[in-house]
Amino acid sequence: MTSLERPRAAELAQPAPPSMRPALETATARPPQDEDAPPPKSFWARHEHALLGTISMLVFLSFWEASVDLGWVNPLFTSSPSRIVRTAIEMFADGSILVDMQVSGFEFVVGYGAAIIIGVPLGILMGWYSRVDAVLDPFVSALYATPRIALLPLVMIWFGIGLMSKIAIVFLGAIFPILVNTITGVRTVNADFVKVARSFGSNDWQMFLTVVLPSSVPLLLTGLRLGLGHALVGIVVGEMYG
Repeated sequence: MTSLERPRAAELAQPAPPSMRPALETATARPPQDEDAPPPKSFWARHEHALLGTISMLVFLSFWEASVDLGWVNPLFTSSPSRIVRTAIEMFADGSILVDMQVSGFEFVVGYGAAIIIGVPLGILMGWYSRVDAVLDPFVSALYATPRIALLPLVMIWFGIGLMSKIAIVFLGAIFPILVNTITGVRTVNADFVKVARSFGSNDWQMFLTVVLPSSVPLLLTGLRLGLGHALVGIVVGEMYG
């Protein structure tokens, strides 16, 4: 290095003056901005689904209330949201509805719980073992295709008019969606998962717990959700007939 280059190198090696240090530190600490990053979503974009559902319900309830208040619909044949709310407040206040809710809740819990306890294991067995499916599939298909309303007279004859007949109606409404979806979920298990589990020496019980049941969870939850709706309908039908 020549004598002329040495002062220049010394100047470059010297630290920046104190007045320039904050600007340099800020420029160094500032993270690089991603020019391709999407702009932040608005409140409507983030909650569009919930807002649209809320608005549609408010519009429907407003139209319903207005149709009754303006005389478009005879109040003798249909009520209005405000009248329903007032009646519900009165029934909760005097406690007259609590006993009915307890009875209906018991019917729902017992009937829907029995449908889960019977439908899920039976669906796993029918989906996994072809011989079990061959024996039970004709009965399941026939009962699944039969309208549950057609079985109500038999239910009334077998269980009488009372609590057991209502539980049976809830059970019949909920078990078939759970059973059919469980069978479908077991049959759609990835064959590679089964081969790997078999290669590690898994027995049928381990196969059910580690492969079949986890793989069939999506369709199983779908069956439980459909069965829940049918069970609620079964409560209403049971109360009407029983």
